[in-house]
Amino acid sequence: MVEARRQLALPLDLPQSFAGEVLPDSSNAEAMAWLGQEAGWPEHRLALFGPAGVGKSHLLRQQATRRGWRVLQGPALSGVPEPAPTALDDADCVADEEALFHLINACAAAGLPLLLAGRSPPARWPVRLPDLASRLRATATAGITEPSAQLLASLLARDFSERQLIVPPAVQEWLLARMPREAAYVARAAELLNSPTLAAGGAVTRGLARAALADWPGFGADALHVHDVSAAEAALPSPATPALL
Repeated sequence: MVEARRQLALPLDLPQSFAGEVLPDSSNAEAMAWLGQEAGWPEHRLALFGPAGVGKSHLLRQQATRRGWRVLQGPALSGVPEPAPTALDDADCVADEEALFHLINACAAAGLPLLLAGRSPPARWPVRLPDLASRLRATATAGITEPSAQLLASLLARDFSERQLIVPPAVQEWLLARMPREAAYVARAAELLNSPTLAAGGAVTRGLARAALADWPGFGADALHVHDVSAAEAALPSPATPALL
C-alpha cells in the first residue's frame, strides 16, 4: 500500500492541524456521532474517511487529545507497534502492511481503541495481505463530506474574532466566494490577513485581502477588476461569531 504522502495543492504551506474545536455540521455529523460512542465500536476500531480538506486529521487529533491517545502517521508506521490506544492518520498510506496488521490485531486483542483516517473506506485500500484486507473490511466507518457554506462562514468569523480583526460582512462573503471549500484554507487566510491588517491599522478590505492572498486562485491579477470596498463598508464592525452549528 505504498503511496507518497499527500499535500494540499496550495502555493503556501498549511499547518498539519488547526486550532479550535471542530464545529458540528451536516458534513461531520456521522463521524462525531461515532466518536461519541467509542464503547460501541466493533472490534474497538473506527475509520474516518473523506476527501482532502474536510477535517479528518483535525477530528482525529481532537479525539486523541481528549482521550490521551498516541497519534501515529501511516507512512511512518513500521515493525510491531506496542498495543496502546491509537489514532493513526493517513492510514491508507501505510507502506508496511504487516505493521498495520499487527497494530489492528494488538489493539483488538487488548480491547484498546484504534482510530484510523484515510481518503476512502478501508475496504477500498489497495492492500496485498489477505488477512489485513479482511480486518479492514470488518472496520466500522464514518464518512466526512465537504463542509457546508454555513460551517465555513462560522469558521472564518471565529478565526477573525479570535484575532480581533475587523472584517465587514461583505468582505467575509467575498472571501468565502473565492476560497476553496476547505477548513484549512479558512484558517490560513485568517492567519495571512492578520499581519497586514495590524500593520495597516484598519479593517480588512478587498484590496488588502487580494494583496495578502495574491498567490491564491481568485485573488491575484484575475481579480483586479473587482473594486475595493468603500470606506463606509470598511468601517463596519465584524459580525459576532455565528452560533455553532
